[in-house]
Amino acid sequence: MPSFKIDLSTAVVFVATAPEPKMANKKTGEQAMDRETNAPLATVGLLVSDEGEGNLYQVTVPETGLPEGLAPGMPVSVTGLKARDWENEFNGQKRHGIAFRAVALTTGA
Repeated sequence: MPSFKIDLSTAVVFVATAPEPKMANKKTGEQAMDRETNAPLATVGLLVSDEGEGNLYQVTVPETGLPEGLAPGMPVSVTGLKARDWENEFNGQKRHGIAFRAVALTTGA
């Protein structure tokens, strides 16, 4: 499925929720891994404010791309943010949405 780059050059980005491990299987506690680098993945909530509008996004980032000590309210820069639509079927119900993925976050935006 294709992904699309998101331009944040005029946006201000803050951490909304601290990073948490992204689970591949919640029942077993298995953490999701990056297919290319085999690094564990985390999910972090980001508040993106641009042109008078603010949005909250849950963004998946390899743990190797996260600085230590990220906390809510911290300004960050986002490297390589992309969006990809997804669709799956679970218990006979179709679900769909948009997944957000970044290469890295850096503090001191």
